[in-house]
Parts: sequence; structure tokens; C-alpha cells
Amino acid sequence: MTRRPSPRPVRVLCSALAAGALLTTAACSDGDGEDVARAAAVARQTPTPSPTTTLTEAGAKTALITEADIEDDWAQVTDSEVATWHDTMVIGTVDADDFLTGRTDAADCQRLLDGLYTDQLLGKPSGASALRGFQQDDSRLLYQVAAYERSDPQESLAWLKTLPQECDQFTVTDNGEKRTVQVIETSLPKVGDDRVGLRVTVKGTADGDPVTLTEDVAAVRVGNDAITVTAGGFDGDEDDSVEQAVKLGTQRLKDVLAGKSPAASPSEIE
Repeated sequence: MTRRPSPRPVRVLCSALAAGALLTTAACSDGDGEDVARAAAVARQTPTPSPTTTLTEAGAKTALITEADIEDDWAQVTDSEVATWHDTMVIGTVDADDFLTGRTDAADCQRLLDGLYTDQLLGKPSGASALRGFQQDDSRLLYQVAAYERSDPQESLAWLKTLPQECDQFTVTDNGEKRTVQVIETSLPKVGDDRVGLRVTVKGTADGDPVTLTEDVAAVRVGNDAITVTAGGFDGDEDDSVEQAVKLGTQRLKDVLAGKSPAASPSEIE
């Protein structure tokens, strides 16, 4: 007499697959195992759903912060006003004689100033992007959300992290006028996949009087997307507002990428 094969191997296989949520209870029967093999094959062919979506122009605009997301009395300005916000204090040629390695370090510091002027600290976005500006007295805050899927935002963040050492203090010349620039590292909330904070001060003259421009800069990477914030003016630092923008703005971007609607107000974010 031919003995019926023991059902134990099938039960063991079914138990393991059921633990991985690959089969239904009906498939884990004492049958010949065909349903088990078929279900396992289907499970292997089913792709794992992505936790995020590609950032679109509409999504980038939705991820922008609002007046309610930052402290103090910031007021949102129009896009046409933002387009005129290129600060002439950061225009000029970096003096390579200030550096031990000359042209190499000077080029990095020049890249920083050019990025501040063009609002492209992380390079030109390769995908969707959106900007929003806010003003408070003589200070300005510019917030940007952008996709860099065809470039490398991490490389740009790594470069920014080197600047407090490479560009600690240097001189820039514009139309015969010399300005002193200092760069230091600042702390940011631990949000996103990576982040960097800087404070850039530029000392020079305006209308013959000595002035100091202070810009707090922040960049946060979320996957292949990133947010950048620059805030400041002649009134002093704006680090509190930048930290608030980074904290709540990063969560807004993550919500958009996850297909969720961002919280309507800061009080809704834990």
C-alpha cells in the first residue's frame, strides 16, 4: 500500500508564509501544496508600494510654509517682490589671497555668495520647485521647496558643511569696495534625512555708513527633495524663525510626499 505523504511539511511552509502575510487561511490547507506555491509566486511578483510620491509643481506649492508656521510678525509678500530680493551685499569677487590653498577655497566661497544671490544654494532644481517670501521690518525670509532627482542634493549639503572651516573669514571686493565675510555653523532641529545650518555675516558700508548683513541659512534633504531657507537683514539674526520654518516645513514636505494633506496650523503638528 502506498503511504500518504505526511502533511507536516506543508503545514510548516504554510505557517511561515502566513506569518509573512503572503497567504490566506484557505491556502494553508492539508492539500497538495499547489495553492501555496501559486500564492508565493504571486507575492514575489507584486512590487512593494513606494512610501512617497514624485514631487509635482502643485505639491511643491502645497509644501511651502505659511505665515502661521513661523514666529514673530512675518508677512507674506508677492512673487514679484521676491524676484527683486537679490542682495547686492553678497556681490563681488572673493580674494584668493585670504586662503592657504588659494583658488580652491576661494572658489567654494564664491559659490556660496553666488548661491545666496541666485537663491540656488543647492544648485538648480532638476524637477518641481516653489518659492515663498516673507518680510518683517527690514528682514526677509525666503523659503524654497525643490526636487533634485536628476542631481545630488546630498553632495550640495556635504559641501555646505565644509564652509565654516574653508570659508571661516574672507574678503570680497566689488567696484573697489572691500567687505569682510564670516561663515559659522548653526544648529537645526533633527529633521529630514540630512541637514545643515549656517550663519553668514557680511560687513561693509551702505551710503557711506558701516553696516552688517546677517543671513541665517538652512537646508534639509528629504529623499531627493529639499527645502532651503535664508533669512536675515541688517537688523540681526533670525535663527528662531529659521528653526521654526525648518521644523514645520520639513513635516509639510513629508506629508505631501506621502500623499497626505499638511496640517492646517502648527498646533496640529506634534
